[in-house]
Amino acid sequence: MKKAFLFPGQGSQYVGMGKELASQFKEAKHVFFEVDDALGEKLSALMFEGDIEELTLTKNAQPAIMAVSIATVRVMISKGLDLKAIELFAGHSLGEYSALCASEVISLRDTAIILRKRGNAMQKAVPEGRGSMVAVLGMNSENVSELLITSKCDRHLVQVANDNDPSQVVISGEKKEVEKFSNFLKQKNAKRIINLPVSAPFHSPLMEPAALKMEEEIKRLNFSNPIVPVMHNVDLSVLEKTEGYIDKLVKQICGTVRWRESLIKMATEFDVKSFFEIGPGKVLAGTVKRTIPESNILSVSQGLQIDEALEILNE
Repeated sequence: MKKAFLFPGQGSQYVGMGKELASQFKEAKHVFFEVDDALGEKLSALMFEGDIEELTLTKNAQPAIMAVSIATVRVMISKGLDLKAIELFAGHSLGEYSALCASEVISLRDTAIILRKRGNAMQKAVPEGRGSMVAVLGMNSENVSELLITSKCDRHLVQVANDNDPSQVVISGEKKEVEKFSNFLKQKNAKRIINLPVSAPFHSPLMEPAALKMEEEIKRLNFSNPIVPVMHNVDLSVLEKTEGYIDKLVKQICGTVRWRESLIKMATEFDVKSFFEIGPGKVLAGTVKRTIPESNILSVSQGLQIDEALEILNE
């Protein structure tokens, strides 16, 4: 039975995440220490017992979520996991960086630093209050994309940001244009429209300044060939060598996160039957259940969950 590791993105953070791992396993404690050292601050203190509003800031949430994911992987390895037994890695937006770090494409130190820079660049790309993101429930990506064309909204100012699962799509862009399109979707019987508490319109054309900034930064990274192939958000490609990573990661900033399609491709073309969400929260588990209902999914970020996952992986 083939298996895949999935790494969560922004929105999965919560105060206290990683604290149990750090107290129980030296491997996890070392990960948090290395991330703190790379950033020159005690991000771990914010994660373990800080303020949720500060933790949710893009510049903090991105490296923090990654740190918990990598700490979980390192603990699993210490308990006997052979990463080469995993068919594929994939990450949702920033989770793609966690996947690359777990597959030893980018060092942990470099991953923490690049995610801090990515968070800052995305935050600064659009003036505060100009952009917004909303979740559309009860419609799939094709529905929303077709309605965007017929709505006569400006597709340079609003687009599908996340295709999460068959019943959840996120749109992003300039605030007034997002509101206009949201009202149009309500008229077309969208089940529910939810304004997301984010500080910038991620994965929209308005992120172009961030993409240009990050292209310079990503080019400075040292890439190694992956231990486990990583599937990319922007085009569902699976790269097994370093060539192409820069282009994928730059395009990802403005491009749609094609998560639903990624899950389907893993299940149909790679015959993945068991998925493991590696990191805080259970957001990705929900998308798997709604997209590939016949598959198995386990969320893993604490000691007992790690033991349960290893039992399944060792079957």
